[in-house]
This record gives sequence, C-alpha cells and structure tokens, in this order.
Amino acid sequence: MARTLFNADFIAPRWLKHRQLQTLAPHLLWRSIPRFDTELLELPDGDVLELGWSVPPTAAANTPLLVILTEEESSLLRSPSTRALLASVARKGWRAVVMHFRGCGQVQNRSSRGYHAGDTADAYWLMSVLARRFPHAPKVAVGFSIGGNVLLKLAAEQGGDGLDIAGAISVSAPLDLASRSDALNLGQARHYQRNLLRRMRRRIERKREEKLLPLEISAQQLQRIDTLWAFDNEVTAPLYGFSSATDYYRRASAGALLDRLELPTLILHAQDDPYVPGDIFMRLPLPSANVRIELARHGGHLGFVEQHKGLPHSWMIERIVTQVERWVEMPELSVVYP
Repeated sequence: MARTLFNADFIAPRWLKHRQLQTLAPHLLWRSIPRFDTELLELPDGDVLELGWSVPPTAAANTPLLVILTEEESSLLRSPSTRALLASVARKGWRAVVMHFRGCGQVQNRSSRGYHAGDTADAYWLMSVLARRFPHAPKVAVGFSIGGNVLLKLAAEQGGDGLDIAGAISVSAPLDLASRSDALNLGQARHYQRNLLRRMRRRIERKREEKLLPLEISAQQLQRIDTLWAFDNEVTAPLYGFSSATDYYRRASAGALLDRLELPTLILHAQDDPYVPGDIFMRLPLPSANVRIELARHGGHLGFVEQHKGLPHSWMIERIVTQVERWVEMPELSVVYP
C-alpha cells in the first residue's frame, strides 16, 4: 500500500475539523447555481439519460471535457460538489457534462429501470457517445460518492484503452458497500440514511404508481423499510437480479477491483468520512501502480473545506482541477502525480 497511499495535504481549519461540519459546510457555502443546459440523451433501451452541460463560447475541437458523475439520489441542482466543480471548470474555459443517474434529474426516466451503485452501463454509453462527438478533446471523468464507485468499477471493467478518458478521479466513494451500509447505522450517519431512504422510497413509489415497477411491494411495505440494507435487500437486489443485499454489495463494490485499474486514477478520501469506515483501504486489495490514493485526516464526506486568505475554500475542487490540468497537458503520463 505504501506506493499508492499518500497523506493528502488538506488541512482543516480548527473551527471546521468535525466530520459532520465538514460534510455539511459545502451545502451552506457553495449555493450558487452555475449556468448549464439540459440534454436528454437517448439510450439503447428507449430510456433517456439527463445531462447537464457547461460549454464555453470559445470551445474548440480540442477543448478539454470533464465528465462528472453525481452522488446517489442527487443532481446538479442538489449537489454542492457538482456545482462548485462545474463553476471552476467554466472559469478554466473547459467543457463539462454532468451525468444524472436515471430518475435523479429534473426529468423522470421512462422505464422501470433506475440505477444502482454498480450499474456501469449508462456511464459507458455516455462515454462512447462523447468519444464520437468530441474525438479530439482530452477527457477526464470525476465521480462523487456513489458516482465514484460507478466510475472506478467501469474503469476496471474496461481496462486501459476501453474508455476515451485520460484518467479517473474518485472522491469519497464507498468502495465497500457492505461496510458503508453498516456505517450508516451509527451515530449521526443515521440522519443521512433517513434522508437517503426518503428519496429512494419516493422514486420507487412513483414507479409503483405508474405501473412501471416489476416488484410486488405495497406503499406500506416501502414505508416500513428503515435501513439501507433492508431497502437493498427488498428492493434493489430483486429489481436488478441480485439474490440479496449481500450479493449486491459484493458484486457492485469497486473496491475489490482496485488492483485491476489500468487507467491513471486518483482517489481522494477522508479518514473521518461519517458514511465510510476510516480503515476502508486496509480492507481492500493492494491497488495497481496506476492508482494514487490521497487520504486526509479530516474532510468528512465530500467536504474538504479549508481556509484560504481568511475565507472558506474547497481544497477538493482545486485538487481535482490541478490533476485534470496535468493529465490534459501531459496525456502521455501513465501515473498520477501530485
């Protein structure tokens, strides 16, 4: 692990070291919504994928393109991490596209199918479309939380030349879904679990009312589900062909595939992430030499808010942009440099 695991240079302010404060701070600080255009991308199965585009007026054929995968049950409008990154990319004069998981944007998807933490098909289709549309643009993909798990799993499945991207960046990804499910039952993380389940139940209930849910489950049964594990066992697993939540977590977790990553990969994580165990990387296989893990002592979940010239500043966004710059300027590099 010594060759891939590094101490992140993130330093939390003394007044913002608590994991929950770090996790909540972006929701209070990064509230502005950058300009974006919506596209509904047709999928092979007849459904649609909602995309949020930020394109500078001076974009050329070789203008870099950042592909962003959002958090679970989130969207461009709800995710401060996505909004902050989109605004930063716009200032750099790059293109950016946000991929919403099915049913999580402003437009409801058409079919009974939604998404799960290991479902890489939609992201792969999007990457293929972007490769055809922008063959000369250097591309980098970024995944936040569950989006990071999906991105790393996709990169491992496709190998070094299966995706038209220069590198992959994952932030606060729950790479072991079983341990993440356990963590959400502890302390204040249970509040996040309740909010997450509320949104998940609402999405499934909508499909049930539209007669698009191929499951025999009543509204009362849905409301009685009070843990993520129970939801995944009773809804996610049967809906997507897994035998149980345990089977789903085992087959959908990207952590077990870190040793197969051939693409340059940067993983950012905080030891005090309230939704992911701090020793997560001790439980996983030794990553390949193409992976660099930067682990911060503090940072919470998608927090990493530091103080710069007396003002709050996103270390996470700056670190992502710095890495993208290096990959874009030096695409021949096969490793990740700080």
